[in-house]
Amino acid sequence: MPSLLFSVVIPVCNEEENIPVLYRRLTAVMENLCTGVSGTGNSYEIILVDDGSTDRSWQMIREFHVKDPRVTGVSFSRNFGHHIAITAGLDRAKGQTVILMDGDLQDQPEEIPKLCRRLSEGYDIVYGIRKVKKDSLIKRLNSSLFWWFLNKFSGIHIPRNQTLLRVFDRKVLDVLNGMRERARFIHGMIAWTGFRVAHQEVEHAPRERGATKYNLVKLFSLAFNAITSFSVVPLKLATYLGLLSSGVGFCYAIYFLYKKMFLGIPVLGYASIIVAVLFVGGVQLLILGIIGEYLGRIYQEVQARPVYIIKEDLPA
Repeated sequence: MPSLLFSVVIPVCNEEENIPVLYRRLTAVMENLCTGVSGTGNSYEIILVDDGSTDRSWQMIREFHVKDPRVTGVSFSRNFGHHIAITAGLDRAKGQTVILMDGDLQDQPEEIPKLCRRLSEGYDIVYGIRKVKKDSLIKRLNSSLFWWFLNKFSGIHIPRNQTLLRVFDRKVLDVLNGMRERARFIHGMIAWTGFRVAHQEVEHAPRERGATKYNLVKLFSLAFNAITSFSVVPLKLATYLGLLSSGVGFCYAIYFLYKKMFLGIPVLGYASIIVAVLFVGGVQLLILGIIGEYLGRIYQEVQARPVYIIKEDLPA
């Protein structure tokens, strides 16, 4: 059995301005939470995973570890990505209950007790759902497009407006740690487990320090990664596009035959031929790209390289 009540897993990338405030607010919340549950305020760990930061984030994590052994973490040899960093933290978690949150303080530590209370009602996973998003208009539009695209094509249901802030129990963690694919989307992996889920509204804070790590291109890449990881819908769409292209070409041929044979209207110029070639060629390249994406996933899995590489590991 795990000896700790809680493990807080936080991926970090260039968050040196937020780490001191995060530590102060989070430790205050966790000490009160643990005291209320077990009578002692030390039954928790904070796992900070440095995802190839180029600022002083890792140095600050080391300093907090020296001062407070409840703070631990790992530093990657390079940037492996947000969801890989979460995976590394989950691999180290020893608590009975796991808390996930981002290090930018838009997920507020003070909301954690709300989620833990819902978990104690018999749920296995509790998602934090933003009441009002405190992001810029462009980021809100990007996020809305991301969640629509994801829920439409991924084959799994993921609540909209969810944050990374969530809590789940040990049996969910054990299932997640047994899923070792390299193309990882933690939100989808948690939803895929099928455990009993509850939603809890939480306050979403604006980012006061540092810069967001997700733009439209990265969100689209993440959505496509999630879809190809959990669904074969793109392959089916490729089939439908092939059928559509063939159907359009066939109808186009019938139309020109009718004009030529029954109306005596000659087909002049090359415009129609060029349009048809470009259309069919574009569809073929799209289908090949989708197939190539899935083949690339298979190739990566066959290589069996490690999911991440640790440069430095702080003892728990």
